[in-house]
Amino acid sequence: MGQATVNVTPPNVQAEKVSGPWRDAWKAFRKNKTAMLGLCIILFFVLIALLAPFIAPYGYKEQELVNRLKPPSAAHWFGTDDLGRDLFTRILYGARISLWVGFFSVIGSIVVGTFLGVLAGFYGKWIDMLISRMFDILLAFPSILLAIAIVAILGPSLQNALYAIAIVNIPTYGRLVRAKVLSLKSEEYITAARAIGMKNSRILLTHILPNSLTPIIVQGTLGIATAIIEAAALGFLGLGAQPPDPEWGKMLSDSRQFIQKAPWTVIFPGLSIMLTVLGFNLMGDGLRDVLDPRMKN
Repeated sequence: MGQATVNVTPPNVQAEKVSGPWRDAWKAFRKNKTAMLGLCIILFFVLIALLAPFIAPYGYKEQELVNRLKPPSAAHWFGTDDLGRDLFTRILYGARISLWVGFFSVIGSIVVGTFLGVLAGFYGKWIDMLISRMFDILLAFPSILLAIAIVAILGPSLQNALYAIAIVNIPTYGRLVRAKVLSLKSEEYITAARAIGMKNSRILLTHILPNSLTPIIVQGTLGIATAIIEAAALGFLGLGAQPPDPEWGKMLSDSRQFIQKAPWTVIFPGLSIMLTVLGFNLMGDGLRDVLDPRMKN
């Protein structure tokens, strides 16, 4: 007779679920209520930006001078501006501009700053001194004043405002990456990689950059909020988006003379900026709590 196979695995032992650092981070992030609130706010504005052509009841350039400065109503949910344009429609399209500037200016800052920070931290010597002094020079100027100077040289436009915001934020990411690379260089696994003859380029791509992502992600999320504020400031000064583009900062600038007569023309663009920045700040704080080992118990 054949012998029956005996299952030696205890019945109360279950197979371990597949886990990893990013999966664990997402689980911890979901437990942070304020971070999830921030994520929901961001997703809301991203959604209305994507669906603006389908949601907007009017064209953002459409003028009805007979309906100038009308208060919120069933026909115009957020009221109208001094040219009779529907504010609700312009807020929807303004989300596209603000998020576009925020995301792409931060991406540009991260790419250039990470490249320079890796060079400075990994190779050191005169390269480190040259790049670090360049960062110091950029950081010596207040960011908004430097952005104003760059846009004044390039010319007022939304694209030039994006370039200016990206340039002034490069040192933030560059110094952050440089500090991280300097700490990673002394790790034993980097020494072992060099001992077995691994090339510097491979060490950078397989060991240094992957282990430098955490602070970049956190700072990048917070940096989008800063970029949106800077874009609004440039727009308010007339150096960002130009008419008739519905940029929130420009909308505030155009409406400041109607604050007492038509306060809704200022309230709704201001609330949009505040809520968007709040969302990125809340999510950024949540990511820092989850990804930064110093914040864990």
